[in-house]
Amino acid sequence: MAQSSVEDDEPITGINVTPLVDIVLVLLIIFMMTASYIVRPAIDVSLPKAATGEQRPNTSLVLVISREGRTFLNNQEVTDQQIRGFIREETRKGRDPEAVLAADASVPHGKMVALIDLIREEGLTKFAINTDADFKASDIPPPETSPTNSEGGAP
Repeated sequence: MAQSSVEDDEPITGINVTPLVDIVLVLLIIFMMTASYIVRPAIDVSLPKAATGEQRPNTSLVLVISREGRTFLNNQEVTDQQIRGFIREETRKGRDPEAVLAADASVPHGKMVALIDLIREEGLTKFAINTDADFKASDIPPPETSPTNSEGGAP
């Protein structure tokens, strides 16, 4: 019979780290896969651009108007009455809610104004309009001038 050159009485001087590395790599892959789902917004809107946009702190009232014109409050589709009820409940609890309003760039201006009127009617005066900060005022094309007739008047 062949005998082992290592005797059972000798202390173990090396640690096998291969299983530890395997586990850490698997956990890293799981983290990377789930992190991309967390960052993705729940409602897909194409925000208008503004050069003076700034970061706002987290608020209790996030209102979004989707491309289709549907209104969402904190990622839940709502009606105007539900928005009013939420604001009233927040103020009844003694909170001073701040709102962040976001609308797809294709949403008519009047729809956004109506939403602002709705929250202001409920006494909420602190709000911000969410925009995409990747914008310069020089990116706006100059307005087209209308031709004038030879007498200097408008056509």
